[in-house]
Amino acid sequence: MPSPDKTERLRYLDWSRGLAALIMLQGHVFHSFTRMELRGQGPYILSQFLGGLAPAIFLFLTGVTMAFRMDSDERRGLTPGARVLSALRRARYLLVIAFVFRLQLWVFSLPGSPWPGVLKVDILNCMALAGAVFSVMAVFRSLERVRLCAVLGLAAAAASPLVSQLDWSGAPSLIRNYIAPDYLYFSFFPWAAFFAFGLSAGSVIRLLRDDQMDRAMQWAAILGGGLIVGGRYFSEIPYSLYTKSEFWLDGPELTLIKLGVVLWVLPFAFLWTRYADSTGWSAMRQLGTTSLLVYWVHIELVYGRWLGPWKESLDNMQVAALAFAVIGLMMALSVLRTSSRKWSGMPAGLRWNPFTSRRVSDQRLS
Repeated sequence: MPSPDKTERLRYLDWSRGLAALIMLQGHVFHSFTRMELRGQGPYILSQFLGGLAPAIFLFLTGVTMAFRMDSDERRGLTPGARVLSALRRARYLLVIAFVFRLQLWVFSLPGSPWPGVLKVDILNCMALAGAVFSVMAVFRSLERVRLCAVLGLAAAAASPLVSQLDWSGAPSLIRNYIAPDYLYFSFFPWAAFFAFGLSAGSVIRLLRDDQMDRAMQWAAILGGGLIVGGRYFSEIPYSLYTKSEFWLDGPELTLIKLGVVLWVLPFAFLWTRYADSTGWSAMRQLGTTSLLVYWVHIELVYGRWLGPWKESLDNMQVAALAFAVIGLMMALSVLRTSSRKWSGMPAGLRWNPFTSRRVSDQRLS
């Protein structure tokens, strides 16, 4: 079989990102519109469990693309300091997008929205902080980043229960929300672990030849299965290294289980896009290439005032129907975005996708 074009090797990343967008959409619709008395039932619980995987996939893939940028800067001959500054500029842009996003939500919710909502620590904020903290990894070569970032990811996961136990009463709430595990925010611990793991994985991808990718994906699936089984096992043993740890909040086991799922998604996406869907249009890849636009618009639609009368008032079948409608609407918006000839006139924040963006040089994976 002839070797595919090098740029096609990135198709599975877009497919994976599209899958994350899909499960994110259904999760947010169920979260916003399901009646409160139905939230202890199976459909809602399953929806939220699956929806909780989407941020892990997004953060992981953002780490992958950051690794591509670091490797590209290294190949271009930039100095270590210049490579760090390049990564910091990407992190800064993520932070700007995060605040513009929250500002738009606040403005559209006036006069009933309190201004501190602009400072909410969302997934884009977490991406920005993780990108800034791990920008120093640009100093190292790709082979070194594979090991170092994997260790940093494990360290971030392992430290999460310890960070939770610190006394944060004297710290400003904004600092606490950025750092300490919280059910309401995307704090650095434990979520940044996925960014670090993505940096490691992205560095691996840049080191591999195309004929090595199939075997690498097999190992990724095996490693993912081991992480899922191991994480589940250690979560159920009657003793722990920590005096206090909440599985769903800061448990390292949950982080490893989610990482295992991500490492199953990538091989499936790779095989699907390489052998089963190698040509033509793909709904998953369509969503994946416009994930920021989909994320931005659907948050306003689902959590804004547009469908206010339906909030927390629908049964499971009604919510499922609404989820299909929202997914269809976002797909139509995505297609319109990619096909519109007026693309160059859209706001810069929507033209540049921090979930997917990579320069032309980042696509040459030789």
